Amino acid sequence: MGLYYFNYAVWGLFGLYVLIKVIRGIRLVPTRNAYVVERLGKYHTTLGPGPHVVVPFFDRIAYVQDLREETIDVPPQECFTRDNVKVEVDGVIYLSVINAVAASYGITNYRFASVQLAQTTTRAVIGTLELDRTFEERDAVNSRVVSVLNEVSEAWGIKVHRYEVKNIVVPGTIRNAMEQQMSAERERRALIARAEGDRQSRINESEGLKQEAINRSEGEKQRRINEAEGRAQEILAIAQATAESIEKVGAALAVEGGPEAVRMQLSQEYLNKLALLAKPQTSVLLPADITQLDELLGSVGLAPRPRPQNK
Repeated sequence: MGLYYFNYAVWGLFGLYVLIKVIRGIRLVPTRNAYVVERLGKYHTTLGPGPHVVVPFFDRIAYVQDLREETIDVPPQECFTRDNVKVEVDGVIYLSVINAVAASYGITNYRFASVQLAQTTTRAVIGTLELDRTFEERDAVNSRVVSVLNEVSEAWGIKVHRYEVKNIVVPGTIRNAMEQQMSAERERRALIARAEGDRQSRINESEGLKQEAINRSEGEKQRRINEAEGRAQEILAIAQATAESIEKVGAALAVEGGPEAVRMQLSQEYLNKLALLAKPQTSVLLPADITQLDELLGSVGLAPRPRPQNK
């Protein structure tokens, strides 16, 4: 009886084990994941997202690959530049698995291999650059690492999307020298900028003075031209008026009684001038016989001409 119960218990445990295996054979694969299945130690199939059933005791999930893009840090490493300066460079790799089978069987650890290849490539590229250019050629380093990793991506079942250099650390003495160099360079640029500004200021000032002198001379020239033209117009007007007055006087002398009228006009003008020149304390001497007007006018050159006598 005891042996019977023992056998019953053994078969019960075996059945429970089989049941657990069958239940565990039902697999739910998450999205963006791939399960690599081996049957009797040999690759059998790759399970995609969704429910699947594997054969107990024959099939097993050998590898689980995450197909999402992942970030892998590249530890700092010592590199020597072309001018023999030691620097420490670290970075970060962005990659994803595109072939679960190749990532599982093509290489033992694609993450570790990618980091090692990125480090060796970085050392090689840094070795071709001088220290001053290493900070400027980050894009060249990044592109070169991505290119080298993509050369083996098909065999490793991965795709490298990006590689970025995070830090380039130089020794303290070199950093101090670079800071002094940059300070000297900034001071030089400041001096050049101030000199250029002073030079441009002087040029602008001289150009302003030159333009001012030109404008002043042009104005003076125009003023003199205007004054000369004004004087010419004045002289021309006076000459025209004098000519017209002479013509009118000549015409008046030609008519009968004209000379007497002119003489009377001149006499009147002469007397008016005497009245204007005389001051309150001025004494004016007149001839005794003021009725002799012809003699008085003759003494100042205004004597009338004798009339011709009719024969």
